[in-house]
Amino acid sequence: MATINYYTAEGLQKLKDELQDLKIRGRAKAAEDLREARDKGDLSENAEYDAAKDAQGLLELKIAKLEEVLGNARVLDETNMDFSKVLIQSKVKLKNLKNNMVLDYLLVAEEEANLAAGKISVKSPIGKGLLGKEVG
Repeated sequence: MATINYYTAEGLQKLKDELQDLKIRGRAKAAEDLREARDKGDLSENAEYDAAKDAQGLLELKIAKLEEVLGNARVLDETNMDFSKVLIQSKVKLKNLKNNMVLDYLLVAEEEANLAAGKISVKSPIGKGLLGKEVG
């Protein structure tokens, strides 16, 4: 059974845009690469053709994975969330005890995680440790 993952509307739209880009531009580029490799002659000894076929296979695998993720994705309804505990979409402050530096983070779905942007995955060790903790 597939796991349902929750996303922000923005994060879900990003995934949809990425899927659309892979289907349109990615497939067009893969087809062009195959055409160019095919034009170079004998396919039985054409390493470029084999590489293009492998790249096409990886692209289709990525598209299928993204379609599966999107099929199990739901947008978070923040109006029904209990903000007394740390959940996905909670903003948290973490203090580095070595240098007393305090950093702000947002807990997000795995595909939305971006440490440089201050977004931690709820599936990361830090995210798992924070989930369910009480505010304060």
